[in-house]
Amino acid sequence: MNKNVIRKSTGSDLEYHQRIPIQPECTVERTLEVIGGKWTTLILRDLLIGTKRFGELRSSLGNIPPKTLTERLRDLEEHGVLIRIQFPEIPPRVEYTLTDKGRALGAIINAMAQWGSDWT
Repeated sequence: MNKNVIRKSTGSDLEYHQRIPIQPECTVERTLEVIGGKWTTLILRDLLIGTKRFGELRSSLGNIPPKTLTERLRDLEEHGVLIRIQFPEIPPRVEYTLTDKGRALGAIINAMAQWGSDWT
């Protein structure tokens, strides 16, 4: 084959992702992206009881590193599961509360609690 010849693209030369139909995302996988992980689920469990401050969450979760708690809270906020309310006080006061979307996860957390009670 002559190296100087430029091969023209044909319909069969489509990129792999263009030839293979994209499967719809798994809804379970999408849910796990939001609530997956030990700490995230436990944070949700605590916030289902009511609004909490950072220190209250940290105390109730035991040995969660502060950096991890901050990261998980930010992730949940980005997903629209909770809101962060900062009060203009000294010292600063910040509270975390679930949105309607976050409270809707209560059924999942309760089902997990029931399963744990029944099977572990």
